[in-house]
Amino acid sequence: MLYPQADQQRHALALARAIERVCASGSYILGAEVEAFEGEFAAFLGINQVTGVASGTDAIELILRALGIGAGSKVAVPSFAPSAVAAGVARSGAEPEFADIEPDTFTLCPEALAALLCSPRGRGVKAAVVVHLYGHPADWESLQRVADEHSIELIEDCAQAHGAMWHGRPVGTLGRAAAFSFYPTKNLAALGDAGAVATNDAELAERVREIRQYGWKERYVSEHAGVNSRLDELQAAVLRVKLGALNESVLKRRRLAAEYDARLVGHRVVAAPTLRGGCEHAYHQYVVRSERRDALMQHMQRAGIPVAALYPLPLHRQPAFGGGKDMLRESDRAAAAVLSLPLHPYLSEEALAAVFEALNLFEHEGL
Repeated sequence: MLYPQADQQRHALALARAIERVCASGSYILGAEVEAFEGEFAAFLGINQVTGVASGTDAIELILRALGIGAGSKVAVPSFAPSAVAAGVARSGAEPEFADIEPDTFTLCPEALAALLCSPRGRGVKAAVVVHLYGHPADWESLQRVADEHSIELIEDCAQAHGAMWHGRPVGTLGRAAAFSFYPTKNLAALGDAGAVATNDAELAERVREIRQYGWKERYVSEHAGVNSRLDELQAAVLRVKLGALNESVLKRRRLAAEYDARLVGHRVVAAPTLRGGCEHAYHQYVVRSERRDALMQHMQRAGIPVAALYPLPLHRQPAFGGGKDMLRESDRAAAAVLSLPLHPYLSEEALAAVFEALNLFEHEGL
């Protein structure tokens, strides 16, 4: 069974009870389930404050707005990332400025960020969104040095990195604040859109809480402009059920990734992903590189293997964000070469064998 359906099946009884509990409670928005999940997820991360919001995209917007970063400001974003990252920045009123990635980890390159900040385009950059892409932690120490030198904020995008670790610290606890998504395909998955902001800054968390609900400090009185971005009780109850299994499911992802790594050694068509020293990957995606990506993707799909190119067009080339012709070499190369292979905690041995059979057929027959 495909993910996330297999995840729903595993937790079916507990999810049914949780949903029934919410329906019987008469409280459906920002009630006891949201409050409980916020506390439990904060404990999981080892951080002081978690605020539930409606989506990961909203989480980025609300963090920036809570920091006072909006119209007239710029925010650095890795160009090879989901468009939701740039959309969250744009919705805050700030302008995204794109920087290149590291070729081996696909995460924001510290040297590229430094170069951006020293260039004319870097004027007005107040923050950088650091995306732990596919679940791989970015080079936080180097990025923090750049941020300190240029006096900008670092914000984490952990939408794909639930359970990832950087030198023994959970991602989501490294920067000023972190955005999480609980979209149904994530490692920690709701049954619809859901997100959260994590931070150790109590004042920042309070501003996020106000912004997520119309700017209210007291009910029906808006102290400032806000939005409607509330995590609902049903999604919070679902997330509470699944949070208890998150560590186990991430360990299963790592074991499957290790099997992929071992069996792809010496493969002539695909290159296995790199793991940064001192980091623990969450493997939201298992992403290989291939110079023949498009042909390989078509071959795998014909064989019934669910693969995908995430992401086929860098942000700096997308029409919504200017469709520029800037040369961000590694982002362009990655977009042309990456392919996500099947990986989730419920992947069977038979399914894994079918993946390798298809990969080996492509390699040996030179399709």
